Amino acid sequence: MTSATDPRHLPTAPRLIATDLDGTLLRDDKSVSERTIAALAAAEEAGVEVFFVTGRPARWMDVVSDHVHGHGLAICANGAAVVDLHAGRRLLKVRDLPRANALQVVTALRAAAPGTSFAVEMATGIHYEPDYPPFHLDPGATVAAAEKLLHEAQPGEGAPVIKLLAHHPELTPDGFLTLARSITADLASVTRSSPTALLEISGLGVSKASTLALCCAERGISSDEVVAFGDMPNDVEMLTWAGTSYAMGNAHPDVVAAASGRTVANNDDGVAVIIEEILSRRIKAG
Repeated sequence: MTSATDPRHLPTAPRLIATDLDGTLLRDDKSVSERTIAALAAAEEAGVEVFFVTGRPARWMDVVSDHVHGHGLAICANGAAVVDLHAGRRLLKVRDLPRANALQVVTALRAAAPGTSFAVEMATGIHYEPDYPPFHLDPGATVAAAEKLLHEAQPGEGAPVIKLLAHHPELTPDGFLTLARSITADLASVTRSSPTALLEISGLGVSKASTLALCCAERGISSDEVVAFGDMPNDVEMLTWAGTSYAMGNAHPDVVAAASGRTVANNDDGVAVIIEEILSRRIKAG
């Protein structure tokens, strides 16, 4: 792995920058620094597209909706949705988790990890079980057992399931992730981005990387022309797929291992540092 400032590592002509939000582009207080805002604008002005690629649902994109330029698109829910931020967070593409698969995952995790509680993120909003922790809960959501929430006639009236969330009060985050992957590998894609034992479960084959690859293919952009940034396990596939990738200074060890380079922490504007270096090298290269 090379450092953020190694001139052999910095690409001179990327066509697309793909960046995670929490723990990566955003500071810990969930703000976007002035330096980062300027770097994003400079990249767009230089003809480099910027995609926000996040585990967040579309309804939590207000924090960056003012800073998206050009196409206005964002990849949300770990690749399960492509959202138009210029059109009121309208869903343009949904890669859903089939309800039958979600029910099998619920059954398997209840058996393997008693005490697991669930929430169901649908295209129409989130619903959750009574014991699910109060992270960012919607007071208008339906509260019921996951099996009922996933019934076709229940909340959402058959709306696509964007992802299933599973929380355990005692298991370690990485231990819960390893366990879930071992028993659901043929049913769904499982990852995590929270510091707690909270898993994010998507349709089989759905990830930040696979949806980013689809969006890039539509634009004639190859993986070698993409620079990606991330900090948590849900970023690993994207960082591996991109031609150039950076783990944040605050990144999970698996992310550091997957990335081709490393930048400084999110609170030190690590994404902006690299964008500035790339654009500076482009100018010098003429």
